[in-house]
Amino acid sequence: MKKIDDIEKTFFEMTIVDRAAKLVSNIEKVIIGKHREVIRAVSALLSDRHMLIEDVPGIGKTMLAKAIARSIDAQFKRIQFTADLLPSDITGVNIYHQPSGEFRFRSGPLFANVLLGDEINRATPRTQSSLLEAMEENQVTIDGTLYPVPKPFFVIATQNPIELEGTYPLPFAQLDRFVIRLRLGYLGPLEERHMIQEQIDTPPLDALEPVLDTQELLELQHAVRQIRITEELIDYAVAIVQKTRSTPGIEFGASPRASLDLVRYSQATALIDRRDYVLPDDIKASAPLVLAHRLITRKGARQADLDTHHIISNILGEIEVPV
Repeated sequence: MKKIDDIEKTFFEMTIVDRAAKLVSNIEKVIIGKHREVIRAVSALLSDRHMLIEDVPGIGKTMLAKAIARSIDAQFKRIQFTADLLPSDITGVNIYHQPSGEFRFRSGPLFANVLLGDEINRATPRTQSSLLEAMEENQVTIDGTLYPVPKPFFVIATQNPIELEGTYPLPFAQLDRFVIRLRLGYLGPLEERHMIQEQIDTPPLDALEPVLDTQELLELQHAVRQIRITEELIDYAVAIVQKTRSTPGIEFGASPRASLDLVRYSQATALIDRRDYVLPDDIKASAPLVLAHRLITRKGARQADLDTHHIISNILGEIEVPV
């Protein structure tokens, strides 16, 4: 016979995994034919990290961000990054209030639960860097004063990989703060037909109802940290990241933050798969998503050697998988 504590634990675990499943299903009411990509986006959200979407226009990047925000009943804000955007346009600014004779802080769009940074690579590096402190420390320093950002805090940045004129490549420090780089890709003919039919009358996004609130999302993010991972699997994740630093053709490998993100993202995928433990396959599947955008290839390397996904695939083939 189970102890009361065991029954409560089982009930808690079922509640948690059911919440994650509901979140995925709700987003898929809007994002059609992209089950794998929705799973990856939700895993990034549950990891309490941030996500970069790199794809052509019209794929559904903004729709995905809005669907996530509505599904968790969160405050959503969007910033259209341009060359003339200033850091204060994002973080906010102190404004002099004449009646009181003091400065008052007027917060910018950064202070939201879900922040969509559209075409982030069109802003100058100075403006891009205004997100760094918030993405890592959940706070912003303005004129020497710390302002905490809301919790949860999830940044979804997008960039167009085709139109490069007038863009500024994201610095390495910025890329390192995105847990994954996601590509949505085109729909198949049947899915695209279904999408058009769904949009004819009432757009699905307008009818989307929240299935969680922000407090429940915070509980999910906490539950991800409790997913069991053995020492052997931690060593496996570390070995993969370490190998990126000694692979020919790579100038700079993945950072220690990448090791932590690889483990955390693997824990999130395990939870969505209704498990309370990480498998080697979780780490193998997560490694290309988490690590590929963090590698800097050597100048002068052969073009065939510049595909970082191919490099990660080779590394996974060289490292023994723990049993």
